[in-house]
Amino acid sequence: MTTSDAPDPAQPEPADNTSRSARAAGQPAVPFAFLLAAQFVIAAAGLVVEIVAGRMLAPYVGMSLYTWTAVIAVVLAGFSAGHWAGGLLADRPLRTGLLALAASGVLGALTTLAALPLIAILSGPLLSALSDPVSGIVALATALFFLPSFAAGIPSPILARIAIQNRDRSGRALGALHAVSAIGAIAGTLAAGYVFISWLGTARTLIAVAGCYVAFALACLWMVRRATRGTGSGHGTVLPVAILTVLAGGALLAAPATVTGACDTESRYYCIRSLDISDEIGANARVMVIDHLGHGINVIGAPLRLEMPYAAIIDAVARERLAGVPSSAFFVGGGALTLPRAWSVDAPAPGLVVAEIDPQVTRIAARDFDVDPARFTVRHGDARRLLREGGAFQIVVGDAFTDIAVPAHLVTREFYGEIRARLAPGGFYAMNLIDHMTRLQALAATVKTLRSVFPVVEVWVEADDFTAGGRTTFVLVAGDTPTARGRMMLAPTAAGSASRIIARMPEKRVAGLVERLDPPLLTDDYVPIDRLMGPES
Repeated sequence: MTTSDAPDPAQPEPADNTSRSARAAGQPAVPFAFLLAAQFVIAAAGLVVEIVAGRMLAPYVGMSLYTWTAVIAVVLAGFSAGHWAGGLLADRPLRTGLLALAASGVLGALTTLAALPLIAILSGPLLSALSDPVSGIVALATALFFLPSFAAGIPSPILARIAIQNRDRSGRALGALHAVSAIGAIAGTLAAGYVFISWLGTARTLIAVAGCYVAFALACLWMVRRATRGTGSGHGTVLPVAILTVLAGGALLAAPATVTGACDTESRYYCIRSLDISDEIGANARVMVIDHLGHGINVIGAPLRLEMPYAAIIDAVARERLAGVPSSAFFVGGGALTLPRAWSVDAPAPGLVVAEIDPQVTRIAARDFDVDPARFTVRHGDARRLLREGGAFQIVVGDAFTDIAVPAHLVTREFYGEIRARLAPGGFYAMNLIDHMTRLQALAATVKTLRSVFPVVEVWVEADDFTAGGRTTFVLVAGDTPTARGRMMLAPTAAGSASRIIARMPEKRVAGLVERLDPPLLTDDYVPIDRLMGPES
């Protein structure tokens, strides 16, 4: 064998007659542009599913640090397993690799579509079987989104192998492929967060992702035909993948007619539902559900009837301390606008300022909850930023706590300092807080943090709620002076219902709780509120 006949060790051996034919023609068997486009689409689809996963879970488990931690961990686990499986297939002949790519597209389409009905089927059994809410979140996320992420992870090693095969500059090819993958992931993240969810909703977004997977599978099948043309290769193994692709396409076409969303409205921020609870209340009433919790009950035609205990407590304490309803107030969050509605019933009150980040919440409150937002002032934006813009208020009302989720920047010492700076003489801050009676760590930490800013901090609770144990809603009142009365009886909310008794927890008991638990001080730099509100350790 002469020197010119010696094999070049830098050139990989052809994997099959397909790549040998392409090499003989001086061209790669698969155009590099196709590989880049395929990598972009798969990376974008995988990240769209990840962003949508958080929104899909919100109506069932809420939106919290635990939710996003579970979603990210499950998606990364799926990607990793898919990369491993794709690596096993990458060393196979080119034709097999292309068929594996098509099969991964079919798997991605079917499992992405399956997540839509499965969340309604599995959420109840899984969440009821696992008493620990974090375990329930992880289990539900795994059941729904591991396989779609697994399918999205398979193509990368196969595409990388094809990209370097029969190319002189394999390093440059790999770099371009990885760069396009990152760009696709960025594009998918931005598109899901800023466009798809708010314009299409979660269900239609996932259907669109499934459509991309089907298109990817079809393109790979076409590439198999193109790469094997004139080589004499059989097409028997293509048929099963082609049939599965057709089935995936059929499922894609049927999906819009069979899928119903969990939300009445999907905004940029929340999954919002307006539910009729007239039978439960005994009057024409609705509850606004944001993600998975109620954020206000309004009885139609009865603005002063306050069904939610924390709203009734804040109303009673405000009337006691101010000898009437406030004429100036700042609300951290709007929801069903229950208290602004009650406090403006006699006359318009432009001094009542509501900071609601989501305009859709205000729109639904006006549409379904017997609220006229023109009777007070509604401003759309982050409450902390809007509070800084000035004004002196008799009361600031905080409604940030929602189960195991809370905006961390609204429970810190720095935010409480900003609130105190905006209070008129004699003004006070009232906030609701949800905690478990078996822990009370969030309550202790919030009391400690409020006391670093305000000289007087009171803890109020409805007597029946307090004695029932379990998850309890408290109202914290912070200011310069104490409330004159420590116990009040509220009139029945309806004919035949019992009076409510609300009471201030004894100061010694609250101080003893803080001393015994020694909770952290919540600051902008350190806010472990999710851990404090989480399940029992």
